[in-house]
Amino acid sequence: MPHSSRRTTLKTLALCAAMGLASQVYAEQVFKITAIPDESPTELARKAAPLVKYLEQKLGMKVQYTPVSDYAAAVEALANKQVDMAWFGGFTFVQANVRSGGKAVPLVQREEDEKFKSVFITSEPSINSLADLKGKTLSFGSASSTSGHLMPRSFMLGAKIDPDKDLKRVAFSGAHDATIAAVSAGKVDAGALNISVWDKFVADKKVDTHIVRVFYTTPAYFDYNWTVHADMPAALKDKVSRAFLELSPATPEGKELLALQRATRFIPTKAENYKGIEAAARSAGLLK
Repeated sequence: MPHSSRRTTLKTLALCAAMGLASQVYAEQVFKITAIPDESPTELARKAAPLVKYLEQKLGMKVQYTPVSDYAAAVEALANKQVDMAWFGGFTFVQANVRSGGKAVPLVQREEDEKFKSVFITSEPSINSLADLKGKTLSFGSASSTSGHLMPRSFMLGAKIDPDKDLKRVAFSGAHDATIAAVSAGKVDAGALNISVWDKFVADKKVDTHIVRVFYTTPAYFDYNWTVHADMPAALKDKVSRAFLELSPATPEGKELLALQRATRFIPTKAENYKGIEAAARSAGLLK
């Protein structure tokens, strides 16, 4: 065999070995996921446990759920590749995409996230519209929450109400369930939160709807998604997407997982879906 051919063969063999080794190393890695802490840590852990088990079966690798302290930590974890996948709201996805230089890839969203909404709640009889919030106290969720801050703020500004100028006080509860608790306890006159958490609290009878009620529901917008880093191998991205897209309420496992995720089913999504969120964030001065 000529020297040049032998060298080419050896290079090819070395390359194949390296690729094989790389995929083996990746397969031995732990697939780490996290989620923005938009609810209590116990609720997030309850929702994560069956999903971790399901993904381990589908991906053929160990999956680990890593809780984070706040929304910013979830954004940093994905941008810095400390986790492989994160459950983001629309705004945290936009933040992660900006922070990672356009390297955040939203894979799937719940069907509900194509037309997500926020609700404004109150226990005050005098509050029946956004205009009635003038001079009152209001709690948002986390400052980085899409459905608990960005979009409610955006719709308030659209109604010519500036939360920072027209309200007596604006608070941030940190999470949707904490906003319900603040309104129920009379700590604030009103609150803005994610409609699915509100509906779950009502269904579970965890809130007295004779006292606390919805007085405004926003128009629909795109929200939550499961996002990965662009550097993830394409084959693994496909496996992850397929795992979510194959979830069906027709199977006991699918029914449980979809119920926990408050989803009818998962559908593919793309970065372009969140351009409206990015525009709202920039116009509200919330995206640096």
